[in-house]
Amino acid sequence: MPEEFRSLLAKEFAPYATLSSTQLDLLEQYYALLRRWNARMNLTRIQRLEDVVRLHYCESLFLGTLLPPGELIVADIGSGPGFPGIPVAVLRPECSVALIESHKRKAVFLREASSGLPNVRVLASRAEDVQEKFDWSVSRAVAPADVLALNLARNTALLIGEEDAKSMKGWDLIPIPWGRGRFAVVPRETQT
Repeated sequence: MPEEFRSLLAKEFAPYATLSSTQLDLLEQYYALLRRWNARMNLTRIQRLEDVVRLHYCESLFLGTLLPPGELIVADIGSGPGFPGIPVAVLRPECSVALIESHKRKAVFLREASSGLPNVRVLASRAEDVQEKFDWSVSRAVAPADVLALNLARNTALLIGEEDAKSMKGWDLIPIPWGRGRFAVVPRETQT
């Protein structure tokens, strides 16, 4: 199964970026850990390999390609099982990523999942209680209005569905190649 994950991920994401052997190793280890933990604790309902690769990993990596170049400090709000934060951190090792998760058991998983990633840290608290400021906040599966109301970062990039996209006036809505009715949303001025 791990080899199948690795080759499918590399193939699906190839049109957007080439993942290095090290990046594939890290994402494969993360997937193996996610599968083990998901058997004991519901981290994700998506379990079919093709769906996991496309809807969790590729979407998250795609979001990482939309962030501007350079060393950024990124907050993943409501990180859950680590999407999009961990794949973004693997794709963009020059960035520092804080995984913000209030659910204590999920935060324990995130600490284990990110233990080999020096550019990742876990904040086990509600995003409303975080006092730090970030260059970017990213999120998926959290209402866009809730993320924006936090005002934790100068910029925000989101992975959202069609219904939420309707409320994002003045933002660039970039269709995600995997899954129907899914969008990456970024501020208009960040696109070149």
